[in-house]
Amino acid sequence: MAPTHPVPNLQVVWFKRDLRVYDHRPLSRAAERGPVLPLYIVEPEIVGAEDFSGAHWRFIRPSLAELRRRLADLGQPLVVRRGGAVETFDRLRQIAGSFKLWAHQETGNHLTFDRDVAVRSWAKEHGVAIHECRQHGVVRGSLDRDNWARQWRSFMDEPETPAPPALTPVPVRPGRIPTCDDLGLPRGPSEAIQDGGEAAAYRTLDSFLHRRGRNYRREMSSPLTAFRSCSRISPHLCWGTISIRTVRNAALDRQNDLSSRSGAEAGDWKKSLSSFESRLHWNGHFIQKLESAPRIEHESFIPAFDAVREDDFDPDRFDAWAAGETGYPLVDACMRALRATGYLNFRMRAMIVSFAAYDLWLDWRRLHPVLARRWIDYEPGIHFSQLQMQSGTTGINALRIYNPTKQARDLDPDGVFIRRWVPELRRLPDTYIHTPWLAPPQVQRRTGCLIGRRYPKPIVKHETAARRARQIIGDVRKEPEVRRQAAEVLEEHGSRRHRSQRRRPKTASPGTRPAKGPDGGQQSLGL
Repeated sequence: MAPTHPVPNLQVVWFKRDLRVYDHRPLSRAAERGPVLPLYIVEPEIVGAEDFSGAHWRFIRPSLAELRRRLADLGQPLVVRRGGAVETFDRLRQIAGSFKLWAHQETGNHLTFDRDVAVRSWAKEHGVAIHECRQHGVVRGSLDRDNWARQWRSFMDEPETPAPPALTPVPVRPGRIPTCDDLGLPRGPSEAIQDGGEAAAYRTLDSFLHRRGRNYRREMSSPLTAFRSCSRISPHLCWGTISIRTVRNAALDRQNDLSSRSGAEAGDWKKSLSSFESRLHWNGHFIQKLESAPRIEHESFIPAFDAVREDDFDPDRFDAWAAGETGYPLVDACMRALRATGYLNFRMRAMIVSFAAYDLWLDWRRLHPVLARRWIDYEPGIHFSQLQMQSGTTGINALRIYNPTKQARDLDPDGVFIRRWVPELRRLPDTYIHTPWLAPPQVQRRTGCLIGRRYPKPIVKHETAARRARQIIGDVRKEPEVRRQAAEVLEEHGSRRHRSQRRRPKTASPGTRPAKGPDGGQQSLGL
């Protein structure tokens, strides 16, 4: 694992969800203090967990390969090891002697939380100093929610950190970056998983800010347009191939460029980039919820809601939803598209959770692992907060019960997206593409789409299910204790009005942030 002899003043940089060299404060600070051993640990417990998938690793693996190349160009390639974090660090200490450990703070699931606690305990026992840096603007420890937006802006306004000019080589084998097969991770069906890596992050951001994003504000909701018009930067933020500060500053730069321009095109861009910047703010807002209340991974914000659905689980409904076989065309198209691409825009994410939680009456905790494995941009803080918000268990948000047929007619009026992902319906005329169960028998026979055989009938009646869900949740919300708890949730987690500070912070030094990405070349709220 480690050098064959002690390395004086060794600095170990532990990479986790921060797979980049630019604006990586732990890497920069460690390099100022001594030889750096950059380390990524493939932890069996984490990659084998129910919320991890081969799709995730297919994004992470090329990101690690690129990170290794970039670090090698600086003088020391990334070292990759498989095993538990504590045992890996202990083996390193025994062979290489004392070292300092650098990392970014992480707000993850209970496994990474417990892992970090164990590493800190081990480090204290063996006299290993740990330095953790903020990454998302999330505040650890005591929090004043009223001042959170100001603290977030203050963090974002700090200068971006350039990559170190060079790293002193450490005599150690880099190690092999394992494949999905090595880790026992099924590859799964996927046709359009986004490219990982720092260069891909900058290409994606540049194409959004200068070409794809003009109509972001009005095209972000429809699955027809969102795959192109949304930023698609969320996986890179999730796995840290680019920092949120860098993304925000690039968006501010672009807004500044447009500030003196007039006309329809400039107006479209200004509105879209303003909406995009707001969503970057919400990114940290939701991650902060999990940081402040780790219990929301397993428990509803309002505990009374835990008992509302847990005894009514219907495995057939669950399986139909997961497979995209509910009989509601847009829901099924979204579930199949997600399985194939790892992506959906925010409105469609909300709709499929709403349908599962209200129409199918499924507990959000049952939905969690299926969606976590499929989102390439699975960010636990956003994930659990949004699952609960769309399931009506926060106590402070309005119930958003989406009518899947109305959504289909509004957002996919000609059925283009539906036909792409539900080929059984491809030959149906537009009249019935959103309600195939209403197609007359002769139309079903002529198009080869026999409802109940070739494509399922709706497994529930939306109007009836929605009415029942609204009544049950409404009754729970009226209970005095629930209302008291909701007030506490609002105080602890509720958003506060904020005013974005639309100015470009000073960079670390002239020319340190690459204008077109680290290689000189050109979303999770579903950005």
